[in-house]
Amino acid sequence: MLTAEVKQKLIDIVGKAGFSDTEEQKIVYSYDATPGFQAEPDGVIRPADTVEIQEIVKVCSEFNIPIIPRGSGTNLCAGTTPTQGGIVMLFSKLDKIIEVDKENMTLTVQPGVTTFQVMKRAEEEGFFYPPDPSSMKISTIGGNINENSGGLRGLKYGVTKDYVLGLEVVLANGEVIRTGGKLAKDVAGYDFTKLITGAEGTLGIVTEAVMKLLPPPETKQTMLTLFHDMESAAKAVSAIIAAKIIPATLEFLDQPTIAAVEEYAKIGLPTEAGAVLLIEQDGNEQVVSEHMNLMKQICEEEGAVSIRKAESKAEAEALTEARRSALTALARRRPTTMLEDATVPRSKLAEMVRFIEQTAEKYSVEICTFGHAGDGNLHPTCMTDVRDKEEMHRVEEAFAEIFSKAVSLGGTITGEHGVGEMKSPYLAWKLGDAGVEAMLAVKQALDPHNILNPGKIFAKETRKRVTIGGANQ
Repeated sequence: MLTAEVKQKLIDIVGKAGFSDTEEQKIVYSYDATPGFQAEPDGVIRPADTVEIQEIVKVCSEFNIPIIPRGSGTNLCAGTTPTQGGIVMLFSKLDKIIEVDKENMTLTVQPGVTTFQVMKRAEEEGFFYPPDPSSMKISTIGGNINENSGGLRGLKYGVTKDYVLGLEVVLANGEVIRTGGKLAKDVAGYDFTKLITGAEGTLGIVTEAVMKLLPPPETKQTMLTLFHDMESAAKAVSAIIAAKIIPATLEFLDQPTIAAVEEYAKIGLPTEAGAVLLIEQDGNEQVVSEHMNLMKQICEEEGAVSIRKAESKAEAEALTEARRSALTALARRRPTTMLEDATVPRSKLAEMVRFIEQTAEKYSVEICTFGHAGDGNLHPTCMTDVRDKEEMHRVEEAFAEIFSKAVSLGGTITGEHGVGEMKSPYLAWKLGDAGVEAMLAVKQALDPHNILNPGKIFAKETRKRVTIGGANQ
């Protein structure tokens, strides 16, 4: 609970309209897109600028009040849940695109701007902003930076961190630092830009960002390829990369996901297919045509039963949107949807999909899998009911085995969703105890009172590794 003194100090900073602790507001911001981590904050605050954020941080530091920076709450790792109370900080008033610098090909933006607004503004100015998380129409740039969000174009173009050139950040002591800038090169000291990006709001509060833009691709082509099974699709993926082709998009859906998406989108997806690859290439028109023809040939050699090229921009967009709608389509099946993102080397993709299927059967849970085939990032998605405690326990055990298997195959527990609170018990499986301790040392140095998004990334206790097939994984 906030004392009357603290509440008044916060109201003095942002005004009565900028602070709320009504029950309605506390419930609204008590959860994000992650099931099972709901907890009410003590209040909700909406600063209007960097100076107000500095003053808020100083008050919270003095009285040891947690601050949970929050964008649109679309994250899937319980990264913005106020499980230790405190105040949720919203950036709805910091929603401006400050500048488009055509000479330096950068866009300077406040954290409350949505990803889609950035993409459209870049397009209007004759540029291209590639990161495209499926939540891009509502997710914010601040949230993308905190979680280092990926997207369908990640294979060719990278993820959010690859486009963050500079940041303005308020630290836990209220001081402001600026990192990077409109520079192609900068090795002056530690790379705080990369450190803050993906830190999930645990090291500082981003108040402004300089984002890199690219020239737009000349053209784009889209193709949908059908396979009898996931093994054939995975072989095609490996063969495409081995042919030294890096597609703009190389996505896959397993059969249950195909059926759910078709039921939702009704665009004529073949529900009988064992696996589908969505392939896009962009760039020079001649190169794109050559690559698409070669990828078509590779898919045929690997047993594709059908290949469909989009004949129009509208058809191409419909196919891509169908892939983006996978989570929405699956979420209609049960009251609770848990979407994960274990990542493995591309060569292990089929093995990992088979393991997910076997694990779902073992624990009698429903798991559909889709994701970014080109970079080995799978999204096993479980349809369940958070009210069924026994089933939720089976779901948790199934995902623990999936994470353990991914790490044993040379992969990781998260490729783009972040650690947050949900995956914090598994972090040491990937980094080892020494790796977690090194990260914790950075956290303690920058936030000694642990007021910035406490409870995220660092678990109170590491979960014991799972035994799979008679061996510790």
